Amino acid sequence: MSPALEERLAFTATWARTYEGAAKMAGKWGCEVDSSVIHAVVQRVGNKAEEQTQERLKQLPQEQQPQREPSELAALMIDGWYARFRGPGWGRKKTKKERVEWHELKTGIFYLHEQAARTEGGRGVIVDKKLVRWQGEPFELGRRLHWEALSGGLSRAKETLVLGDGIPWIWNLKADRWAEARGLLDFWHGSEHVWELGRAHCGAEGPRTKAWVESRLHQLRHGQEQVVLKEIAGIKARRGRGGEMVRKQQNYFAGHGGRMNYKEIADRGWPIGIGAVESACRRSQCRFKGPGQFWTQKGLRHLSALEEARDNNHWDQLWLTA
Repeated sequence: MSPALEERLAFTATWARTYEGAAKMAGKWGCEVDSSVIHAVVQRVGNKAEEQTQERLKQLPQEQQPQREPSELAALMIDGWYARFRGPGWGRKKTKKERVEWHELKTGIFYLHEQAARTEGGRGVIVDKKLVRWQGEPFELGRRLHWEALSGGLSRAKETLVLGDGIPWIWNLKADRWAEARGLLDFWHGSEHVWELGRAHCGAEGPRTKAWVESRLHQLRHGQEQVVLKEIAGIKARRGRGGEMVRKQQNYFAGHGGRMNYKEIADRGWPIGIGAVESACRRSQCRFKGPGQFWTQKGLRHLSALEEARDNNHWDQLWLTA
C-alpha cells in the first residue's frame, strides 16, 4: 500500500463512525477495500501516532503561533464519559470473569478566549482548540493536555480558567497541574445540585420547591453566591433519607463554594459552563460508543491517537518518515 493511500484510508477512518462505514466511504472515492484492511491501517498508524505523542511529551513544546498577541484568557475544560471494553471473560461461553467492562474516557479541551465565536444563527463555535482523551490516570490526561495547551499559547495568556463538573478527580488534577489558575464549577451541574437540595429540603417536587430553587439559582448567577452558600450551610437536616440528601448537598457546596463566582466570570464575557467539552464528549461517543462496539485498550487508543493527531495539527508528522 502506498503512503498516499494509507494516509487517505487512515484519515477516512477518523471521520467515519465505524470501520464498515469507512470502507463504504473509501469505495465512493474509488478504493474498494474491506473494513479489516482499514482496521489494520488504523492500528499500525495509530500506534505510530501514540509513539510520536510519547516522544513529544519528552520535549518542551513550541508554541504554534508565537506571533499572536497574548490572550486575555486561556480556557481548560475537563469532563469524562464511559465506553465499553472487552473484559477478561470476553468470548468465553462459561466464565466467572466479566465479559464487558466500562472504563472512563477522560477528556480535556484547551482554547484561547478569542477563538470562541458564534454563527449567524447563534450557535457557539471554537475555531481553534486542542483536544485530548485518556483512559487511565487523570494526571496523564493533565500531562498531555498541558503540553498541547502550551503549544497553543497557554503560557502567554493573562489568565487561565479551569472549568469542570463536581467530580473530585478534575479538581485534584487542577490543583496538581494548574494550581494558580481560576476554577469554576459548571453552572448547569451546580444547578442540578440546587434542585436536589430543594427537593430534599422542601419535601417534594412542586411549586414551593420550584420557587425556592429558582430564587437561589438567580442569586447564584447574579453575584450573591455567598448569601446562598451561607443559607445552604445553615439548613437543618431532618432525620431520614431527606436529611441525608441535605447533608450530602451541604458537603457538595462547601467543597465547591470557591468555584461559583458566576457573575464575575460572565461579566468579563468568559464561559461559565463546560458545553464545549461536553460537545466533544458527545462527538466521541458517536464514534466509540455505537451499537455493538466493544473495544480493546489498544484498539481504542490507536484510533483516538489518530483523531488527536488530526485535531491537534500533528497529522503531517505521521507521514514524514516511513
